[in-house]
Amino acid sequence: MLNPNYYCVIMAGGIGSRFWPMSRTSYPKQFLDILGTGETLLQQTFNRFKKICPPQNILIVTNESYKDLVNKQLPGLYPEQILCEPSRKNTAPCIAYANQKIALKNPNANIIVAPADHLILKEDEFIRVINLALSYTETNDCLVTLGITPSRPDTGYGYIQFDNAFSTPDEKIKKVKTFTEKPNLELAEQFIASGEFCWNSGMFVWSLKSIEKAFDKLLPEVNSLFKEGKKLMDTTEEANFIKKVYSVSKNISIDYGIMEKSSNVFVISADIGWSDLGTWGSIYTHLPHDENKNAIVGHSVLMYDSSGNIVNVSNDKLVVLQGLKDYIVVETDKVLMVCKKQDEQIIKQFVNDIKLIKDESYY
Repeated sequence: MLNPNYYCVIMAGGIGSRFWPMSRTSYPKQFLDILGTGETLLQQTFNRFKKICPPQNILIVTNESYKDLVNKQLPGLYPEQILCEPSRKNTAPCIAYANQKIALKNPNANIIVAPADHLILKEDEFIRVINLALSYTETNDCLVTLGITPSRPDTGYGYIQFDNAFSTPDEKIKKVKTFTEKPNLELAEQFIASGEFCWNSGMFVWSLKSIEKAFDKLLPEVNSLFKEGKKLMDTTEEANFIKKVYSVSKNISIDYGIMEKSSNVFVISADIGWSDLGTWGSIYTHLPHDENKNAIVGHSVLMYDSSGNIVNVSNDKLVVLQGLKDYIVVETDKVLMVCKKQDEQIIKQFVNDIKLIKDESYY
């Protein structure tokens, strides 16, 4: 039986501009079946957490413009399970909002916070690790973050340094020493060699009491705004109250506002087959490859003298490619993009330029 005190907050409000042209402002990455599995990333995430929390205890925080998309993809949700943000103010206000919704129902809640658009291939191990974290936060005043056991000195992830001398009795949960943003290659190599670092997954576990205490200490100006409306949650006045709060709330991440400044932060480092699916290149590594290392999503793609490409096109379009090596080729109803894999960081620049010359249907 699932623990009625376990709650999950799924953050599903991002735009995912690095996945343009598939991911657009009106239909971002978390609502796409980007790996061709038959489920969108949001649906995969929700179904994963249904194995840990009662389904009615899972909250989706998203932009108000995506409410209909959430309802369409997760039709069994109650209205109060969808929290609509009127603007994007980063993760701390998002979590503060969810805290007040949960506090109204269960002051003894134990909460998982996770993005809607991550890939987890080793689901059984993930569930085991999250349950371990929940057991710990249930009886300890602490904030736990899920770390990923690094497989390479990657410069695309943040890193968490842990203290091997300060851990729980089973040595699985370790005290955090430092957080480091995306390092250069030389520093990443040093991190891996030390054996004291893991990747930062952006997933958290804590009790409602512990995260509320942290907000009151470190982000009181944010927390007090949302606490003022606790009695308005799940009423007809909630939406107007939230609009007012978001118009004045600080724009700040939970990492910078709380995690990096708290003294009671712990980490579990795990191998769960994780990727944040942050770039087309990361998608490429998780798709099957043909004999020439091309990763293809689309039923009618012919490749000639081409290798190392990622191709994502509609099933009803015949696409013929010749002489391409290490390219990204993505086709949607209104856009065709061809870009070198090594230059994919400039996709955001493409989007910025297109905003100046085209309407929102293109970005």
